[in-house]
Amino acid sequence: MSEIKIIKSKTSLDELKEIANERFGDMVKGVVDIKIGIMALGGEMHADEEAVLLNENSKQEDLWGINLYPDMFEEEDFVEFDSMINIRPGQGNRSRSVEDEEIRKQILEIVKNLIG
Repeated sequence: MSEIKIIKSKTSLDELKEIANERFGDMVKGVVDIKIGIMALGGEMHADEEAVLLNENSKQEDLWGINLYPDMFEEEDFVEFDSMINIRPGQGNRSRSVEDEEIRKQILEIVKNLIG
C-alpha cells in the first residue's frame, strides 16, 4: 500500500506517474491547501489526504480535493475538480466540484508550482 505524500516543493511528472501506478493506474487523488500552497497525494480517498493535512495544521476551509491525470499533463483535463470533501454548503460549495472560479485558479497555480 502506498503512503500519502505531502508535496511542499516541485516534484517530477515521473514521480506523479509512480504514485498513479501504485494506486489507480492513470489517476492520482490529491488534496490542495490553498492557503499554505502544499498538497497531499497518493491516498485511496481524498478524506485520507485531508486528514494528513489537518494533522499538519492545515485548516478545513483551505482544503480542496482534486484528481490528477499524469498522462494528460499538457492538457486541460490534467486537473479534475471532483471530490466528496468539496461539498461544503457552509462555504457556498454545494457540489463535488470546486464552484468558485478564484479557488480553481489558486488550485491550478499551486499544482503548476508543485508538479512538472
